Order: sequence, then C-alpha cells, then structure tokens
Amino acid sequence: MKYLSKLTFIVFSIILLYPLKDFSQNTDHKIISKDTLIEAAKDIIASAKTCALITMNDSVPMVRVMDPFPPENDFTVWFGTNPKSRKVNQIKKNPNVTLYYLEKDASGYVVIHGIAELVNDQEEKEKHWKEEWKAFYPDKNESYLLIKVTPKSMEVISYKHAILGDTSTWTPPSVFFDSKD
Repeated sequence: MKYLSKLTFIVFSIILLYPLKDFSQNTDHKIISKDTLIEAAKDIIASAKTCALITMNDSVPMVRVMDPFPPENDFTVWFGTNPKSRKVNQIKKNPNVTLYYLEKDASGYVVIHGIAELVNDQEEKEKHWKEEWKAFYPDKNESYLLIKVTPKSMEVISYKHAILGDTSTWTPPSVFFDSKD
C-alpha cells in the first residue's frame, strides 16, 4: 500500500510539473468533429494504459491510479476493486466521478465525467477479470467488486491530433454522451 501511495504521488507530481514546453497553444480555433475527438480519445487511452479515478470524499476530491479495462464503444469504463476500499464508500455517497488519462508522452489527455455504479454480478466479474490480479483478489467472489463508469461527457486535448483548447478560455473540445435513462 505504501508503494501505491508513493507511486500515485510520483505520477501526479510528474503530471503537474511536466512542462509542455515543446508545444504551443494554437491560435487558429477550429471546430473538431465528434468522430475526430473519439478517435483521438481512443488513441490517448490506449497509450495511457492506466488512468486516475477521482471520487469525492465529502468535499475533498480523492485521486488514485487505476488499471482499467479498455473502454467499450460508448466509452463505458470498467475497473476492479476491493469492496472494502474507500472508493466504494465514496461512490455509494456520490456516484459522480472523473477519469483522467494522460497520453504516454504527455502531449494530450482525456477526461471522462461520468456516473459510477458498483457491480457485483458474477457473470460480469468473470468477463472483467485479469489473471495478474489473483494476488490482490484471492477470492474473486467475495474480495472483488466492479466499478462501471457510464460517461456523461468527455474532454480531449491532443497536440499529436491538433486538438487544442479554446485560445481565450483554454476550454477543451468536448463530446457529450446520450443519457441512457
């Protein structure tokens, strides 16, 4: 656990301190299609391998590095976790979460805002399982729980794909997903 805390601190220190000195803000603002944003997001997410899951603990955001499954076609994202973890209690209190994927070379990112759902269905747990997790979840029936994040919106910045924020406000281009209610 100490290693994971240290790793999380190091990763976010790099994210916050890594200068994007080799990239400059494009002054030509253009409309970017939803398809272009989605393709760039898929590319960034594949490059990232891990992401940050941000939940709320009362009024304090809590961040941790996660090992997600690749997003589904509609950008639904699945994670495995311990049912006794703090994030589970935080999601029970407030299911609004944010996922943050940083491109491997730090030249872009994807932010997904969504609704988290705790899933303890055996069939889904079998479908969303990684053999390398055996040591963390010795009894996957009891010690393993899924988190399913259904996206509401997604922001994308990618210098590689020439997708930049608004030149005045730096607001990133966004995709809004249809509600499935």
